[in-house]
Amino acid sequence: MVSSTVKDLLGQLDKDSFVSLLSKLIGEAKYVQNNPPELIPEEDRVVRHVLDALLPYSTTTGGGPLIVNHVTYVKGRGNIIVEYPGTVPGKILSFVGCHMDVVTANPNEWDFDPFSLSIDGDKLRGRGTTDCLGHVALVTELMRMLGKTKPELKSTVVAVFIANEENSSILGVGVDALVKDGLLNKLKHGPLFWIDTADKQPCIGTGGMVSWKLRATGKLFHSGLAHKAINPLELAMEALKEIQLRFYRDFPPHPKEKIYGFATPSTMKPTQCMVDVIKKVQGYVDDINANIEKLDTRGPISKYVLPEENLRGRLTISFDEDITSGVACNLDSHGFHVLCKATKDVVGHVKPYSITGSLPLIRELQDEGFDVQTAGYGLMATYHAKNEYCLLSDMSQGFEVFTSIISQLEDIDS
Repeated sequence: MVSSTVKDLLGQLDKDSFVSLLSKLIGEAKYVQNNPPELIPEEDRVVRHVLDALLPYSTTTGGGPLIVNHVTYVKGRGNIIVEYPGTVPGKILSFVGCHMDVVTANPNEWDFDPFSLSIDGDKLRGRGTTDCLGHVALVTELMRMLGKTKPELKSTVVAVFIANEENSSILGVGVDALVKDGLLNKLKHGPLFWIDTADKQPCIGTGGMVSWKLRATGKLFHSGLAHKAINPLELAMEALKEIQLRFYRDFPPHPKEKIYGFATPSTMKPTQCMVDVIKKVQGYVDDINANIEKLDTRGPISKYVLPEENLRGRLTISFDEDITSGVACNLDSHGFHVLCKATKDVVGHVKPYSITGSLPLIRELQDEGFDVQTAGYGLMATYHAKNEYCLLSDMSQGFEVFTSIISQLEDIDS
């Protein structure tokens, strides 16, 4: 079979080369922190190291088959599209989502320097090792090996390294701009593997989110005459209790939650709720306002209506315009099936899971017609955390999963 030949050619992860590259990338982490307006990442500092690794095997230098395109919309903040051409037109797979920016890190709060790679046994430590410079280095090594070994593939293999994933307040820099310009259109013809999750298992779903604020208005009065006041804190607490009770009654666990492996159901907690319940929650607030005298009170003089003054406590709820929709990956996709088989073969078991965190870029790709599957080989426990690290052994298994995916798809007709 072609598949075994491909895996043999690509071999195992070159750990020395991977660690050397990762060390260079983590050395740039200080300069690619993304927290505007104070910290604007300079992703081209990472781009430079990726290009140094890949250009010797590219058509740019004549040294190999890789087609490398450095795409920049904002000075110093580039993206990279790398293509290893296959022999069958339209047969394609892609590894996308490896981003070259990181979240912030305060060295005073870490047990080691976040901005230089340190090694502790199997641990590779530093900001970005899990999210997501470790994946940048890993996929770079995959494309480097394709360029070096030159296996004859039916499938075109594409890697896309992106800028500006960690913050959405500035647009037109990263994958959103690449999609808008049609530079990723051909990736719609095959599975797109978003490599930016963790724990070596397929991540097949995420939650939707919208931030909200609840405001309670009462009446201030002398503390010795509390019966003439409306306590807005009591009103807010009792109203929130009632709103949450109604929410869980109207939005019980979804029938597919177990299939997708969500660790927690839809929740309405202070600051967040699902996008598709905005109208319903607004209705709760309107109904409570209309019947506020029926709301539970606290103590003998607690009240939300002062009839003699024609005053009523009042609730208002507002929702942010920044609404994030959730993701449900296509479980019938060839991409999902080969990812699961590769994971089982390499890791020893497969257990897809879902998280209620939000990944808006993935949903936007889905809405544009891409078949998105997601995986990652860092550690969820250190994601965006102090003392971030990944395991070299996990990254090595990630490389094997990638080669297995490529191999399996060789034997599947488009």
